[in-house]
Amino acid sequence: MPFAAITYDIKAGYEKEITEIYTGFRRVGSPVVKGDGGEETARILATAVFIRDDTMVRVIEYQGDLKAIARHMAVQPGVREVEERLDPYLTRPRATDTVEGFIATFERSLLTCMAQMSVRDATAQSTN
Repeated sequence: MPFAAITYDIKAGYEKEITEIYTGFRRVGSPVVKGDGGEETARILATAVFIRDDTMVRVIEYQGDLKAIARHMAVQPGVREVEERLDPYLTRPRATDTVEGFIATFERSLLTCMAQMSVRDATAQSTN
């Protein structure tokens, strides 16, 4: 399963306040992402958020189309709420108040994946 990592440029020294924002996070309504025709195009498997000094990273494990996941996240009330509550702690504004702005910010904040390894990958290869 692939991973994506999104960066946030934050003000250092607010780890406690930012942690509190994520403590009450409202999960997405469904991990299943559907296309225009109602077919499953992607699935969010897991997320994690990491913070140190002036950098925060959200890691997403997923299946399917990453752009579809960005569109899905852009309209989720919990994600929109977190983005709004993070605003005072950002050093670089994130224009995430519209779907288009969220997707553009998501793509601009996406880290390049250099390598991925998983026990699941090794298990799948050993059974082939």
